[in-house]
This record gives sequence, C-alpha cells and structure tokens, in this order.
Amino acid sequence: MIPLPTAPLKKSQYEALSEFRYQLRRFLHFSETAAKEAGLTPLQYLLMLHVRGFPGRDWATVNELSDRLQMQHHGVVALLTRCEEAGLVLRQKSKTDRRMVEVHLQAKGAAQLERLAALHDAELRSLGDTFQVARITAFNDADADAQCKPGRDA
Repeated sequence: MIPLPTAPLKKSQYEALSEFRYQLRRFLHFSETAAKEAGLTPLQYLLMLHVRGFPGRDWATVNELSDRLQMQHHGVVALLTRCEEAGLVLRQKSKTDRRMVEVHLQAKGAAQLERLAALHDAELRSLGDTFQVARITAFNDADADAQCKPGRDA
C-alpha cells in the first residue's frame, strides 16, 4: 500500500499532475491512432515494440511480455496467436532452456514496427519541451548529442 503524503498538495502540484496525465494521454491517443492507421491494434504494436525493445536482446519470453504489457499470461498468449497468424511474430522454444518460449519478430512485423517507431520517435521529440521523462535516456542523450554537433543553431 502506498503511504499517503503528510501535507496536502499545493495547487502547482495538482497542475503538474494534470499536465503530466494530459500529455501522457495525448501521446497514448497518438499511438493508438497511428497503430490503427497501420492496420494494427494498439496491443499488437506494443507487443512488437516490447519484443524489439527488450533490454539486451531482440526477443522476449511470454512471461516478460506479460510483465511489460501488464497483462495476464493467457491474454498475452491469445495476443501472440493473433500476431503469429498475421505474420508479425514467431514463437519458438529456447535452444538453451526448452521450457522457455521466445518471441521473435518476423520480417513483416519488423517493417511495420520500424515505420510506427519512427512516428513515435518524432512525436516524443515534439513533446520534448512539455513532457520530459528522465528515464528515457536514449531520447535525452540523442538530443544532447544533436545540440553538441557543429553547425547547429543554439
């Protein structure tokens, strides 16, 4: 259980929470719309993103995807079945641990993910002045690198 704060929140804190939720919802709405326009469900896009974006490798297990998607195992299995039937992903037994099932992107899924991820990257950058997420260092680092390059206006 999360402990309640001892002092009441200030108006500025409510405004900050409101702005954060607004910008987050705005980004999520963009993401949902982009996925649908690409012929995917938002969950199909997220599943492929988490497969490709899993730290340290280009595949993920069903359990890892359950955690990343915050879904129950059986729901992820059903989603994987639909994605596999659409030619987006492939499930295969691990060569190192036969109890584990690895999920890999197929070429079709990788191509669709590449297009959608580029759109999402541009959208996140457009929100950079109003929606900062400190833990997404890849975006912050890329911006810092771009600002240090010669010829860039300050």
